[in-house]
Amino acid sequence: MNTEQMTAKIEGGQGFIAALDQSGGSTPKALRGYGVEEGEWSGDDEMFAQIHAMRSRVITSPCFGSGKVIGAILFEKTMDGEVDGVPTADALKARGIVPFIKVDQGLADEADGVQLMKPLDKLPALLDKSVAKGMFGTKMRSVIKSANAVGIASIVEQQFAVGNQIADAGLMPMLEPEYDITAADREAGEDLLLDEILKGLDALPAGRKVMFKLSIPVKPGHYSALVDHPKVLRVVALSGGYSTDDACEHLARNPGMIASFSRGLLQDLRKGQSDQEFDGTLGKAIDKIAAASTAG
Repeated sequence: MNTEQMTAKIEGGQGFIAALDQSGGSTPKALRGYGVEEGEWSGDDEMFAQIHAMRSRVITSPCFGSGKVIGAILFEKTMDGEVDGVPTADALKARGIVPFIKVDQGLADEADGVQLMKPLDKLPALLDKSVAKGMFGTKMRSVIKSANAVGIASIVEQQFAVGNQIADAGLMPMLEPEYDITAADREAGEDLLLDEILKGLDALPAGRKVMFKLSIPVKPGHYSALVDHPKVLRVVALSGGYSTDDACEHLARNPGMIASFSRGLLQDLRKGQSDQEFDGTLGKAIDKIAAASTAG
């Protein structure tokens, strides 16, 4: 797939984007959930080899290439690796799946009710490498903890600033100002977040588009203005800690948003499953998430 084809796939594809981008801090937890204990590896190289094996098994599963997964977000080491002897991005595109790369370098300490991204000093080199490897887009996460107007404005400002840097490099930026789903004031905060995002969209250069990855809102349809906005390619939803069933139930109430789940996709997969069990389990999750993504 070329850039034009990948753009069309993300803009109009009937399916969802898989999040396969657990990085250093979250990898041990992801492996434990998969049934791999910390004693089964020694050092980061072996740990990442274990998680790459899991991701490769997911990517090569027949159900993953069924057409219901239209994109996949990768961690840098996954992008640098291979699947069945083929660079990961190429392996995905061969299955009709558009590749994205996680580019943030973690979260700063909380201030004004938010956690901004840490300085992205490695971003220019990562963008150059991602373009060379045929990636389509990027994603970067920061987190909102409370309805603090100053903090929410700062988090959106940072997301758009970095997003413009990414777009200038020739990649599609997916902005992810996640709202903590456990926050008591999330409904009020999501009003503030939407207002700030709309301001940011108004300020984008003519002809530029971005994507958003957002927590499923408290009020169904809250992000419809983004779904319909001419400068937004697609709005995707993170599972935010919800189980697969709960995430899909909430998502189905938001027409136009599609899933970009990690836990909600992978939670029932285990290393010890036979290929038949693994594929069956993954296939059920894919079917459920795709149905929620195309509801309405």
